[in-house]
Amino acid sequence: MKHIRQLAFACLFAAFAPASAQSSASGGIDGIEASAQERSESASNIAPVAATTGAWRLAPTRAQDLALDSDADIPPLLPTEHFASSIALWEPQLSPDGTAMTFFERTGEKVRLRTIDPRTGEAIDSIAFAPGSFVDWLRWIDKDRMLVNVWTATVRGPYVLRFSKLMIAYPREGRFEFLVDEQRGFNGGDVIHIDEAGEYALIAHRGDGRFWYPSVYRYELKRGGEITKIEDPIKGVTSWVADESGVVRLAIGWWRGRLNIYYRSDQSDRLEQIARLRPGDEESYFDALAVISGSDRGYVLDEGENGRVGLRVYDYGRREVVETVYENPEWDVEAAFLRDGKPFAVFYTDDRQRVIWFDDDYRTTYEELQSALENRDVRVISRSKDADQMLVWAGNEADPGVLYFYDKPTREMVEVSKYRPPLDPDTLARPQAITYMARDGTPIRAYLTLPKGREAKDLPLIIHPHGGPFGIRDELRYDDQVQFLANRGYAVLQPNFRGSGGYGNAFYELGDGEVGRGMQDDLDDAMDWAVREGIADPQRVCVVGGSYGGYAALWAVLRNPERYACAASWAGVTDWDRLLRYDRSYLTREASRRWQAKIEGDDREFDLRDVSPYRLARNLSRPVLLAHGTRDARVPFSQFEQMRDAANDASGLLTTLVIEDEGHSFTNAANEQQWYDALDAFLAQHNPADPVPVAQAAAQTAQGGM
Repeated sequence: MKHIRQLAFACLFAAFAPASAQSSASGGIDGIEASAQERSESASNIAPVAATTGAWRLAPTRAQDLALDSDADIPPLLPTEHFASSIALWEPQLSPDGTAMTFFERTGEKVRLRTIDPRTGEAIDSIAFAPGSFVDWLRWIDKDRMLVNVWTATVRGPYVLRFSKLMIAYPREGRFEFLVDEQRGFNGGDVIHIDEAGEYALIAHRGDGRFWYPSVYRYELKRGGEITKIEDPIKGVTSWVADESGVVRLAIGWWRGRLNIYYRSDQSDRLEQIARLRPGDEESYFDALAVISGSDRGYVLDEGENGRVGLRVYDYGRREVVETVYENPEWDVEAAFLRDGKPFAVFYTDDRQRVIWFDDDYRTTYEELQSALENRDVRVISRSKDADQMLVWAGNEADPGVLYFYDKPTREMVEVSKYRPPLDPDTLARPQAITYMARDGTPIRAYLTLPKGREAKDLPLIIHPHGGPFGIRDELRYDDQVQFLANRGYAVLQPNFRGSGGYGNAFYELGDGEVGRGMQDDLDDAMDWAVREGIADPQRVCVVGGSYGGYAALWAVLRNPERYACAASWAGVTDWDRLLRYDRSYLTREASRRWQAKIEGDDREFDLRDVSPYRLARNLSRPVLLAHGTRDARVPFSQFEQMRDAANDASGLLTTLVIEDEGHSFTNAANEQQWYDALDAFLAQHNPADPVPVAQAAAQTAQGGM
């Protein structure tokens, strides 16, 4: 089999992205087994205008080729609260008729869905959710109703478990009612089809406590509506796909080491198993996006002969790809947007998110928007059903951006809100792509952010690995933490180490069994590149990360203490064996087995205990900031406690931060600021940046800038 990773490991840990100005697709362990249809529909929320081929081989490999901004004044030190402030509009959505806009507002543990008129900003109504709730996704049914999936974390003994529920909300009326109101476990509802008239939806979820795997139910979308089970659970099946007429056509999932695919041509047929694949089989597999009504064909994301994932037409009767709609020679297609059963756009990422449009009118609209918005990156966050009204974001990696309401017939554009009102883009640094060679000759793409106004020579360096580790990647986009660190005078380097997504299957599989080994080598090699190019001072290098990146930070100072001055970890893994046992408490047996195989690889002599930080904690010789939230459902708080207790002998080297009632990623601005304040103080003590020149500091003070 060439390509089965989408249904296996789209992403395993959430990339550490504390409330950044752009919503990114960082799934986390809950991204395993995500339905293909859900991914294709969500693609409409990431639609940049540019469609040029990536410059993988053209990124600078030498410092002399970098774009420098060292002649500018050093910006003033900005308050940490400016980087931690809640996004002004969280998950904005435009109603199908374009007359209402919803967004979330979080205050402490309270979440509220607000509805406004996007033209005037006038309030329409709001809905308050139970304290501690987190809205996973929402989707308009018609101009008056939305489907909303909300989850809460529940503490059971040493575990923090997620339970979700599905509801129907009436944003203009300020009320909601549950469709799936019992606790359904990890996924409370996977919507696989909504009737065009909004009368019913097909929703896959666990029906009762007897079956781990979901059934498919038909829900009438009205108060007291009838609920009918239309598909019984199948062992191993976690993904169901319906065609545009609402007929369930595909069922996909893992069972006993095989990927099982069930298919039927029409509603009168039974679902029959058409394939039982295992890793290594010659037959290629795909990520099923849609099946075309009245035919045996559908659209899939499938790996081609060159190792790149493309959008293709697959014939289920013949079990073969019959047409390639689009394939990029250098980058994986990550998502596709279908409209009326046909491809409308495909999305990929080179160094930034890109789109290829199959609709000339839409392409023209985007080009006009980009021109009108001063050639910034442009994304349609949401749109009306006829696409005459849009919510448009404009910004870039050095600009948090602005949200606009655009009315296409009148060409009226209204500013709705800035994403980070306190931040002036003129004070922010611009990240840029670089490429370096790992020790085994593998080219590694990375993103370097140089502090504004400082010479790119002998700077203090932060290695900032992303979460995941598999299938996740960094890109050129605005990131609060990167900008915060650059504002403090640090160069920041974000390597897309082996196993990262977007670079083809071969690069993805290079990460198998390389946790704490080859992946860590790539981070060390990133440091070597920055030192060799004269950018970084080798005595002032610190590793900072969250989730898997937090693990990599801890492991860096334990594996190679001679290299690094310090490490800071948010929600990092400290004991791999214990984490895998925890995962088995809520993952299916097959998902747990595949996750463990991905981490361990094929080396039978490899022992995860040998790369678990807590086992070497007593040998700690470099300062460490260890931070965690008590309600983390992905990397449980016990991982923090185990590392803290094991490092007791490392007197004076361990600084801890515990944030009560916080989860894996920050959902509370005050909590995020706690992390930035702690990190600010920690780095100032253990890896200080160069001071602002005396003359400029005096001038800033006189102007009130400090």
